Amino acid sequence: MPLMPKRVKYRKVQRGSRKGNATSCNTLAFGEYGIQSLGRTWITNIQIEACRVSVSRAMKRKGKLWTRIYPDKPYTKKPLEVRQGKGKGPVEGWVAVVRPGTMLFELDGVPESVARDSFRLAASKLPIPTRFVKRGLT
Repeated sequence: MPLMPKRVKYRKVQRGSRKGNATSCNTLAFGEYGIQSLGRTWITNIQIEACRVSVSRAMKRKGKLWTRIYPDKPYTKKPLEVRQGKGKGPVEGWVAVVRPGTMLFELDGVPESVARDSFRLAASKLPIPTRFVKRGLT
């Protein structure tokens, strides 16, 4: 089952603004180690799930993983070879808006070497540059 809201008040939303830096979710709140974004983009539910799976496999299911982003913004797309106009297209998928400084994932209960390796694998599945952060050094 893909990561998406059960219900939304409005089915389609406008694109919105991605400018500025993250003002919330920009520090470690749960775990000892984290992965923080250095760029701005939309991260899809499929990319979030791919990161989650790769981290949990690299940890061999030890420790605890927190996902700090959630894809609650729908994006639409018109079908191929359709003329302009005639309204907004159907919902294509769900994305999380990520700004520089947003904490994406957090880990606890594993050694630092395992956390670094796990987040290196996760970062390769993301469309933005990221950095590894440790509690006390953020």
